[in-house]
This record gives sequence, structure tokens and C-alpha cells, in this order.
Amino acid sequence: MLPVVAGDGNPVHVVERGPADGTPIVLIHGWACSTRMWNAQVNELSQTHRVLCYDQRGHGRTPSGDAPASMDTLADDLAAVLRATVSPDEPAVIVGHSMGGMTVNAWAARHPDQVAVYGRAAMLISTAADRILNDFGVLPFPERLPGAFALGRAAMGLPLSAALLPEWGFQYVSMGAHATAAQVAFCRDIVNACPARNRGRWGSAMSDLDVRAGLESLEVPTTVLVGTEDRLTPAVHARRMAEVLRESGRLERLVELTGVGHMVPVEAPFEVDAEIRRLAAL
Repeated sequence: MLPVVAGDGNPVHVVERGPADGTPIVLIHGWACSTRMWNAQVNELSQTHRVLCYDQRGHGRTPSGDAPASMDTLADDLAAVLRATVSPDEPAVIVGHSMGGMTVNAWAARHPDQVAVYGRAAMLISTAADRILNDFGVLPFPERLPGAFALGRAAMGLPLSAALLPEWGFQYVSMGAHATAAQVAFCRDIVNACPARNRGRWGSAMSDLDVRAGLESLEVPTTVLVGTEDRLTPAVHARRMAEVLRESGRLERLVELTGVGHMVPVEAPFEVDAEIRRLAAL
């Protein structure tokens, strides 16, 4: 574990694997998850690359601290991790999944001076820049349901146990129909391990998400990746982000994985690994 401290003095749990002289890859997990979400990527990519993976605030082994639960706080934490672990002489491929992708955009907006210094390339996986509840795909035709937006916002902030959702319900919400039983059980175990109070705090922080400014500041080659069965952050988000990046000349690739849900690093590890390697080779 690397000793990293955020700006407010909160310790950040960072894991490092792979050769010290390898191209750095920084992996940032999503809401209610932990570094375990990246097990497949760490095991594969650390054979040839220097892989850095950290628990976001209030998740895994990183305590919540005293800073407010906001995307700005997560952006500042990423800035601290990069300053402590990445050299400008060997910039990193910065990869964010779900809330981790939102963190990358928030960081680019809040710390634009760091983007070209610490970033070689970026990947945004199963994520959104805004309107996270407007395009929520869990409920069919949510725009036709009175109060659906308000209900969704309230639900994201509730400190409910993930164990209340049966396995089939967890798969429907967060994974594709072709996910294996082992993959579903693995992801459900990760989410169940996140304290309900922390899940509620950070769910509430995402409910009024708007980190679109980060797309303008993300001045490195960027791949956007999404599963076609993602109900939490449907492909419409990926396409909107890709269009902004395309217009600025920063879009490397837009990849839509057929039949894959929200938990792409677990559901499609080989495809994720290949896209990260592609960016690391630029």
C-alpha cells in the first residue's frame, strides 16, 4: 500500500502492482464498490504495466473523512493520488468506472492544469457527465411516471442495505443478462460490503451530477466504453460524452459492448484490458 493523504488530511488506500518502470495505469472504481472491482485488470495489466488502484472516499479501506460528500471532494482526492504516485515524466492512463468516470471528469474540470501533466490518456467506462436520473434505465419509460425523478433522487440517498435486493434484482439493475452467476455474486458481494450510510451519502452526491465541464478540459486521448444493457448509465450518456470529445478532437474510440451491463470491468474483462492497453501504447 502506498501512503497517500488527501488535501483534508484523510488517508487514501492505494494499491500498487507491477513493474516500477511500467507505464502507469490509474484505476478508479464506482459507487458502492472498491478496488476489488478491478481485480481482473490488476491481475492482467500488472504483468507489464505499473497499476495503481485506490479506494474512493467512504469506500473500501479509505475512510469518509470530514470533507463534504461531493464530486469536488472526489476530484481533489484523485488530484492528491496523482501528485503522490505519478511522475510527469511518465504520465498515466487514467481509467474511471461509473462514479470513477464522474470523478475523472470532475477532476479535469477542477484541476485542468494536471490533465496534461499526469495524464497520457483517459478511459470513461459506464459513466455519465450529467442527467444521471433523467436517463435512468432501471424503470421502463420513467418520463411517464409522475414523480419518478424525485423518487429516484431520494432513493439514491437512502442508507439501505444492498442485501435487501435479491440476486436476480441485483443482476437486472446492474448487470447484463449474460453475466455468469459467479460474476453476479462477486459484484453483489462488493456492493454489500459498502456501508449503507456511505452508499447513501455518495448516491445523494451524484443525484444532481453535472461534470460536463470536465469533458472540455480532458485534453488527452479518451476512450468511452459502455455496455448496451447498462441500465444505470445507459449508452445515451456515453454517446453524448463521445460527441463532445469528438468535437474537441480528443475522442480515441467509442466502444459499445453488446449484451454487457453496468459492471463492465467484471462482465467484459478482456475487452476492458485490451482498450486500456491500446491507450497505454499511444
